[in-house]
Amino acid sequence: MPTEEDIESREAKNRASNYSSSSYVIGDSDTQWTSWLIPMFVVANIAVFIVAMSINNCPKHHLGMMDKCVAKFLGRFSFEPLRENPLFGPSSSTLEKLGALEWNKVVHKHQGWRLISCMWLHAGIVHLIVNMLSLVFIGIRLEQQFGFVRIGIIYLLSGFGGSLLSALFIRNNISVGASGALFGLLGAMLSELITNWTMYSNKAAAVFTLLIIIVINLAVGILPHVDNFAHIGGFLTGFFLGFVLLPRPQFGWMERHNLPAGIRVKSKYKPYQYVLWVISLVLLISGFAVGLVMLFRGVNGNDHCHWCHYISCVPTSKWKCDGT
Repeated sequence: MPTEEDIESREAKNRASNYSSSSYVIGDSDTQWTSWLIPMFVVANIAVFIVAMSINNCPKHHLGMMDKCVAKFLGRFSFEPLRENPLFGPSSSTLEKLGALEWNKVVHKHQGWRLISCMWLHAGIVHLIVNMLSLVFIGIRLEQQFGFVRIGIIYLLSGFGGSLLSALFIRNNISVGASGALFGLLGAMLSELITNWTMYSNKAAAVFTLLIIIVINLAVGILPHVDNFAHIGGFLTGFFLGFVLLPRPQFGWMERHNLPAGIRVKSKYKPYQYVLWVISLVLLISGFAVGLVMLFRGVNGNDHCHWCHYISCVPTSKWKCDGT
């Protein structure tokens, strides 16, 4: 008579063929949702960028010196001079006006909404294209597997978590972009693999591939003008949210009505999944609470971690770091 372990082993083998043919960590499931939220996020980010470029209106604030604007044929949508914005986008003052994350305005002018608004702004078209391609590549498959509610929560809370950590450590620069939310989706992919470990085969290859992707992206964050604190804050938020929102029921539980009479599955989830759920929820709530209290009290994270500024930028002979 087959045991519960035998049933789950068969399910893992069934997943193996699907998993090995996909570049994603998430395996196929019986339920496939239609992805509409992630495409809507992409459209929203593009729309906000177009509005930002319209408001920026490079020829107007470079009056008499329109030749400084890039792609002048675009009129009011032309880009700032490359020496001011090498990413082909609006000026920093326009981004700040529209809701970029800026420590002084969040803490002293009580504009906490910037922790959310900044994740819909992008520094330039290069920044926008890279982030939106990543969002489509990662987000659509996740939404198909787990639905728009859970993936939407992970995306938004990860973006907020990235903004929170960024504001605690970066005071002299503004910060914009959806990178924190994107890293949250990567973190959720990793925790989903861990919490549903027994349901996958090729586990080592999956973990290795995903960790390589994460490490490479975090390594890029040590370059100047890249907010690695937002990346890390978003990744940690998404990682813990994955344990809370993405555990899969035991295969025996899903098929319990079709099992032989002698087979009974007492619990929907395995004990370790419950443990990870509780620990992650506690860490999330306490982390957000402590972070928000520190931020609105004006605490500088660098005062409590004198080496942490190297996480976001490592000075070399070719560039300096001045974002703290």
